[in-house]
Amino acid sequence: MPLTQEDVLTALRQCYDPEIPVNIVDLGLIYGVNFESVPEQQQDVAIEMTLTAQGCPEHVNISAQVKSRVEQLPGVRNVTVNVVWTPPWTPERLSPDARKQLGID
Repeated sequence: MPLTQEDVLTALRQCYDPEIPVNIVDLGLIYGVNFESVPEQQQDVAIEMTLTAQGCPEHVNISAQVKSRVEQLPGVRNVTVNVVWTPPWTPERLSPDARKQLGID
């Protein structure tokens, strides 16, 4: 059975920016999840994401964490993580859960 975007987002809720105690999905860092079917009922997955700041010192670690977590899902052949800066991340991208966790109303 092919993976869905929700499958990937659920897995990515286990990935965190080490400087902020909120998962990267609720932070609003994931801009897109794209799938490409490949032979043997597998899929390639491309994740388009951003970071809270362009100079984020953890960008390599966060990208590696995303790639590793999605590669663990059944049926995934390859994962590509593309860090983009447009549109820039803003606090408006925080989910209601993230706002609650961070004490932002």
